Amino acid sequence: MSLISRSPQQPDDVVATETPTSPAAVAAAADRAREAAREWWAQTAQTRAAALGAAARALAGVAVELEDLIVREVGKPRSEARGEVLRARSIVEYYAQATLLRTGDVFPPSGSGMLYTEHRPHGVAGLITPWNFPAAIPLWKSLPALAAGNAVLLKPATPAMACARLLESVLRPALPADLFQVLPGGRDTATAVVDAADVVSFTGSTLVGRQVAARAFARGIPVQAEMGGQNAAVVLPDAPVEHTAGVLAGAAMGYAGQKCTATSRIIVVGDPAPLTEALLAAVRRLPVGDPDDLSTVVGPVIDDNAVAAVHNAAQRVRDSGGEVLTKWEAPDEGSFASPVVVRGIPTGHPVNQEETFGPIASVLPAASVGEAVRLANDVDQGLVTSVHGRDLGHLLTAVGGFDTGMIKINAPTTGVDFHAPFGGEKASSAGPREQGLAALDFYSSVRTITLTPPPAG
Repeated sequence: MSLISRSPQQPDDVVATETPTSPAAVAAAADRAREAAREWWAQTAQTRAAALGAAARALAGVAVELEDLIVREVGKPRSEARGEVLRARSIVEYYAQATLLRTGDVFPPSGSGMLYTEHRPHGVAGLITPWNFPAAIPLWKSLPALAAGNAVLLKPATPAMACARLLESVLRPALPADLFQVLPGGRDTATAVVDAADVVSFTGSTLVGRQVAARAFARGIPVQAEMGGQNAAVVLPDAPVEHTAGVLAGAAMGYAGQKCTATSRIIVVGDPAPLTEALLAAVRRLPVGDPDDLSTVVGPVIDDNAVAAVHNAAQRVRDSGGEVLTKWEAPDEGSFASPVVVRGIPTGHPVNQEETFGPIASVLPAASVGEAVRLANDVDQGLVTSVHGRDLGHLLTAVGGFDTGMIKINAPTTGVDFHAPFGGEKASSAGPREQGLAALDFYSSVRTITLTPPPAG
């Protein structure tokens, strides 16, 4: 059975067709990659840095093509696709230079001689990536793995196969043969990648991420899994209402809510009415439609199943006696879901607890900062929380109580800096952090070496 990637705004547009990579082919690819990794690591750091620098220049040369492909293949609004390409270029440039950073430390020995550490690559990095950031996520996993001296087997999500192939066309010419390989496929391919790799990084659903982490752990290899969020924004009584509503509307509905960092729950301390009214007005102002239009903020969701998920979430709210405060006004052609704002459901309601991965946000009231923090933490996930207000004491009180891996103050839950650690707590993440120097640590093994001089004579 062929793998097919279709444009979500024009489902008749077949962007890419691939044959799934068989487990036997994955194992053979891993063998070739392991040999290539030995050659890569044997080169000087300067040579590896130059190769990754060449890849950065090549990526700059296809920036427009990549932007167009992201819009076409995953329906990302052009303004966000352009930002993702800029971020992708920065990631490659950053890790090209990071190749030249120190690879160990020297410690005072207990006797004569030397005591030092050395970072070495694991060998083959197996990477399983989602479709929603088809350039940034594959690169923020691949580049630190390569910079640390590993080979890469990349299993992209089917809806983003064409973007993965374009990245491959940029990276492979700059690298030794077989050092970077794209392996399209489904569950069997992904399982084979986990079984063949020496270190594994995954981004996707909680269910699959836990399976990947358990399988890698059973093999005794390093693993990290990023598995989504049900992120809260806490609005304090002194937050500027209009400005905050605009920030929250974008964080909840931008790219049709298809980000693990999207705001799903808006917790308002005090009277929620003014903020709710301003939020609805801000959401109504968001342009919904063709992602190729630079003004579009809410493009399509990835497919009709995602449309149904948003429909079903809204209906579950109605069935529970809650309110859906927005009208469904999505375009008829393509996989579009209108932004949905709901209220009147308890914190334990499935819509508040389970990630819909679409443009839907729930408004919840809280009587105090302490109650707002409790509500924000009252989910299994723990990726990112934002808090909005002016009183520094109240802001820091909230920050100290959140149990998420990332916290934003007067900023949207969405948007992360590529050079800073990325990851969550609880069910959102397993294993070490991604991005920045933390990623170099994950993709390498630390060896402690003791050198004692021989006796004289």
